[in-house]
Order: sequence, then structure tokens, then C-alpha cells
Amino acid sequence: MKASEIKRRRSRRIYVGSVPVGDGAPISVQSMTNTPTADVAATVAQIRSLEAVGADIVRVSCPDEESTKALREIVKQVKVPIVSDIHFHYKRAIESAEAGAACLRINPGNIGSAERVRDVVKAAKDYNCSIRIGVNGGSLDKHLLEKYGEPCADAMVESALEHAKILEDNDFFNFKISVKSSDTLMMMDAYRKLAAKCDYPLHLGVTEAGGLRAGTVKSALGIGTLLMEGIGDTLRVSLTADVTEEIKVGFEILRTLGLRYHGVRIVSCPTCARRGIDVEKVVKALEVRLEHISEPLKVAVMGCVVNGPGEAREADVGVCGGGNGKALLFVAGQQKEPIDANNAVDVIADLVEKIAAQKAEKK
Repeated sequence: MKASEIKRRRSRRIYVGSVPVGDGAPISVQSMTNTPTADVAATVAQIRSLEAVGADIVRVSCPDEESTKALREIVKQVKVPIVSDIHFHYKRAIESAEAGAACLRINPGNIGSAERVRDVVKAAKDYNCSIRIGVNGGSLDKHLLEKYGEPCADAMVESALEHAKILEDNDFFNFKISVKSSDTLMMMDAYRKLAAKCDYPLHLGVTEAGGLRAGTVKSALGIGTLLMEGIGDTLRVSLTADVTEEIKVGFEILRTLGLRYHGVRIVSCPTCARRGIDVEKVVKALEVRLEHISEPLKVAVMGCVVNGPGEAREADVGVCGGGNGKALLFVAGQQKEPIDANNAVDVIADLVEKIAAQKAEKK
């Protein structure tokens, strides 16, 4: 399957700040801060670190009035639109909208009376906030657990549609939905069923996916499979790791499927006894050196001349071990003078930064 063969599900379009979500818009990648929101300096610093690796949207938790007061200052100091994550208190949602949140993550069925729901909807309309209905398999409503006996995809979908109906009854349609679970197969089943029952934009994610390795695998399988089926308009990879890793993994999933290109894609071999360059060392160094590059570029680092020249020639910048301490260098498909293998990182990084700057100037 090619990226051009992925037929994306038709959905409504909403906006999270200036970021379009749904109706064929680029699939946005988001994360969530883990600093105390009331600590403005720490939260702004973390959001900026997420911006640096390409985050489109960032969510912050606002469980109390101190946090919503801080939110007003936070949104002034960052570029990305901010989603305010509300737990149960409807006043926090209203305060967040007033403070400049671009979106509210809140389930209307959890905030009490119809009057409170109307107040939240009015604030969302007044301040042009979208809403995310976020259903989680680990916190389903009691009546659904009694009906289905245990968390399952059908219960999650029913919960999502119940919350959606509340917003629809209040003449509010500017929302997206997520039905997340730590069980990847359950999550996939829920999104497929929900996609067939509504046309709202869907926020994909495997919740509580785990650490960097396990969480990446679970998210790549769950989110990636759904994206291949055309389901999904925005995503978050939930990792117990540095928050910037969530953005990096998210873009890697999209890049692998050819759905969105952002940053440097590194192609490298697993190495063998033939290698004439320390591929692992070079790749690790380049991943750090080039993570600030947002232009979509391809770098190849290959160990030897068996498959190396072919892969290197297809990259914007490519090297392969050539023996005698040298590495063959290719730039835009053209072979250049061999370089000292020990200088490969500096040579590649300098060339990539130069090419990226040239591409940026042409925009």
C-alpha cells in the first residue's frame, strides 16, 4: 500500500486555535505537559520544548483555580494552541475558555446539571473554543459497566455518543472525540465502530501505553493501523518518557505511512561484519544533532558498499562505509569525494542544515 492509496475517512472540520482538525486537514500531533500548570515558568519551558520538535497542539491539566489563572499567562508566552484538560468542575472549563484555551477536554456528562452544561457551551462559543470528548476505557460510567459487565469497545462508543448527544442538544458541534484504552485491540475496535457511527473528527491514542519502548510499539500498531484504514484526524502518543518523545514518535508514525513529513528521516542498516563505518554511533549522534530540523529531509547511513550506495543515492544526504577509514558521500543523488569516516557526523549535519535552510528560504 502507498500513502496515496490510503483513503481518509470523511469528517467534519473543527479548529483548535489555528490548527485545522478533520475534513482532510494534515493529521496533527500533540502531547501533554506534566509540570504543575500553576508553575508558569516550568510549564512554558516544557511547551517550548514541545514546540521545538514540532508539536501542533499541547494540552495542560487545569484541576483548580490556580491552574486556570496560570493558563492566562501561559497562552501569552507560547505559540501552539493550548487545550485545557478539565476533570469534573465546570467552572474550570469556563475559566479556561476565558483565559485563552483553544480547546476544552471535558466530558459534558460528568459536569452535573443541564444548566452547567449550557454555561460551558456558552463559554466555548463566546471564546471560540472547541471541545474534545475524551472517553477512557478505565473510567467508564457506572451504568455502562453494569450494562456490559466490563470495559469494552461497545461501552466506550456508547459513552462517546451519549456525551456527543448532550453537546448536540445544546446546538454545539465544534468538537472531536477520542475513545482510548490501554488495550490496543480494544482501542482499535472502539475507533472503528465510532467512525462508522458519526462524522466527528477523531483524536487517536492508546492511553497509558507504557514506557518508551513498549509504548512506542503499542501506539505504532494501534494508531498506525487505524491511520492505514483512513481513521484519525489528530493523535497523541502517550508515553511514560520525556514528553518530546511523544511528538517524535507521532511524526515517525505519520512519516512511515507517508501521511505527513516533518523533520529528518534517517535510514540506516542494522550493521554486520562488513561495516566500514560505526553506523550506530553516527545515527545516535545525528538523531540529536538534527532534531531541530523541521524540513522533511532523508538521510541514509549505511555500513558497507553492498546495499549502501543505492540507499545513500536515494537520500538527500547519504554515506556508506567505503573501507580504509573512508566513507562514500552522496548529496542529492550525486556521489562526492569520499570523506573521513570519523567526520561523518559533522559532514552530514552541516550538509543537512544547509539544505534545510535553503528549502526554508524558498517557502
